[in-house]
Amino acid sequence: MNLNKPENIDLYIETFPENVQEILQSVRDTIKKSAPTSVESISYGMPAFKLNGKPLVYFGGYKSHIGFYALPSGNEAFQKKLANYKTGKGSIQFPIDEEMPWKLIEEIVKFRNNEIEKKSPKPLKKR
Repeated sequence: MNLNKPENIDLYIETFPENVQEILQSVRDTIKKSAPTSVESISYGMPAFKLNGKPLVYFGGYKSHIGFYALPSGNEAFQKKLANYKTGKGSIQFPIDEEMPWKLIEEIVKFRNNEIEKKSPKPLKKR
């Protein structure tokens, strides 16, 4: 795990071995594709995406897994599909030595995107 807090996601990813960098970059790309209006940042020392100023998802690299943080609501909504993975209240561990569940990651991000969009105030229409 990276102990220094990187300034951006590129610098975060560069701190990992090449095989992990490829996975992390693909996770990043999947999130961007699934939530194109989200904004990248570093939060809690790891890559984060926000939408309308609210946390969308986080991810991080570890020795034997990729941590994916969809907040409690993302985990609750996909409990059955996450049954084969180690999970916490808002965390998911995808083992590095297994195929990443790209479609599931995409579904979770889209779910969180829709959840935030529904809760966000709508802009006032100009007359």
